[in-house]
Amino acid sequence: MKPVLLSFHGNGVLGLDQLEETFEVVKLYKEKDPEATIQKYKDDVVAINCTVSHKISRKLIEALPKLQIIATFSVGYDHIDVQAAKDNNVVVTNTPDVLCAETADTGMALLLAVSKRLAEGDMYIRVGKWLAADMPLGVSLEGKTVGIVGLGGIGSKVAKRCAAFDMNVVYYGPREKKDYPYKYYDDITEIAKDSDFLILTCPGGEATANLIDANVLDALGEKGFLINIARGSVVDEPALIEALQAKRIAGAGLDVFAKEPHVPEEYFSMDNVVLLPHIGSATVETRTKMGQLVIDNILAQLAGKLLLTEVKI
Repeated sequence: MKPVLLSFHGNGVLGLDQLEETFEVVKLYKEKDPEATIQKYKDDVVAINCTVSHKISRKLIEALPKLQIIATFSVGYDHIDVQAAKDNNVVVTNTPDVLCAETADTGMALLLAVSKRLAEGDMYIRVGKWLAADMPLGVSLEGKTVGIVGLGGIGSKVAKRCAAFDMNVVYYGPREKKDYPYKYYDDITEIAKDSDFLILTCPGGEATANLIDANVLDALGEKGFLINIARGSVVDEPALIEALQAKRIAGAGLDVFAKEPHVPEEYFSMDNVVLLPHIGSATVETRTKMGQLVIDNILAQLAGKLLLTEVKI
C-alpha cells in the first residue's frame, strides 16, 4: 500500500496528479464524512496538504502517528498548531516568496479601488446614476503617506509599488529594517495617525490578533483608508464596521475576513468599502507556482531530501 496523503484541498491549478504517483491521495474535501475518513486512514497518513481555510490542530496531529509533513498552500501558517507539529517531529512547509508580488499587486488594486472609487463607479454606470449626476470625487495618491504594517516579503513589494506612485512610504513592525529607506514606527497608533492609507501585510496569529482596534482606527481618522491583504484576524472586525458606519475612517479595501468565507453583511450596503474573496495570490501563474512548491516539499520529505521552504519552529 502506498503512503497516504491527506489532502484538505485540490492543490490549486496544478492539481494532485504528481502526488498520486507516490501516494494514495485521500481527497478529504470531497468526502461526505471527513471525520470518518480520517479515522479510516489515520494510521497510514504521512503527509497533509492544506490551506489557510483548514485548521490543523494538535488533536489531529497527534491522531496521526506516522505523520511527517504538513504542507500548506499559503505563506501564512497560523492555521497550523506549529508547536504541536514540533512536539511530534512533524515538519511544516509553506509557500513564501512566490506569491509576494501577486499579493502586493492585489493590495495596490484595492488601494486604487478605494481611492478612485472604482467599484462604486462601475455600479454608478450600471444603475444609471451617471445619467442624472456626476459621481463624487475620489482621492489622489501622489504625495500621500502610506503606512505599511509588516515590511516582509509582501510589504516590501507594496512599498516599492507605492513609491512608484510618488507616495511617502513609512512602516511599522517588530523591528527596524536598516536596509530600507523608509521611516520606521514602533507604535501602531502613531503610524496610523500619520498615514492617509494603512496597508496591512503582516502575519496572522496571536501576536497580531486585533492589532487594528478602535484606537488605531480613530488614529487613522476620517480621511484615512484601511487596506487589508494580511489576515482577517489582524483587524477587530466589529470595530472596523462601526468606524465605517460612523464615517470615522474614510473607507476600506478588504481581501480577508475574520471568518472566511462568511463576510459580515453590514459591509454590503457600504459604498466606501471594496470587498474581495481572498484573491491576493489568485492568478493561474502564481497558484501554479504555489502548487508545485507544495508538491516539491512533500516529495522531498518522503525522499529524505532538503525541504525547499520549511517553517522554522
